[in-house]
Amino acid sequence: MSTSNSSFKNKCVAQVNCIFCDSLLCTRGMKAVLLADTEVELFSTDIPPNRTVDFVASCYSTDSCKCKLRDIACLKCGNVVGYHVVAPCKPCLLSCNNGHFWMFNSDAVSTLNRLDATGLNLLLWGDLPELDDSENEEPESPSDEECIR
Repeated sequence: MSTSNSSFKNKCVAQVNCIFCDSLLCTRGMKAVLLADTEVELFSTDIPPNRTVDFVASCYSTDSCKCKLRDIACLKCGNVVGYHVVAPCKPCLLSCNNGHFWMFNSDAVSTLNRLDATGLNLLLWGDLPELDDSENEEPESPSDEECIR
């Protein structure tokens, strides 16, 4: 799981919202960069964002790698907010990555950094519990005290 990689343990956990309708998309977001082009910033999550997004169109690949991708759209407003890596290519799997396969485009989402249980410190990935493969994210909205801009 991604939280076991020590290089990502100190990254902040973010709440990710659709920029078009402000709908909550996930509560386990991480700021990341595109492996094929590190100039491109995005947000990712390690678990499927259930009941907040759905697939649109069919799978595709880019010129920069052979990963199979499929766009995802916000269920509330229908706008494309990112993509799912359906089948990662070998070079991407072998590169330094956070293990996340659900990506949100920076220009399609807004984010809030979450706070830990004390409400005083930023919540870090290293502080999150490990998830079973069977677990999916529920669309729970953290309280205002758990998030900061």
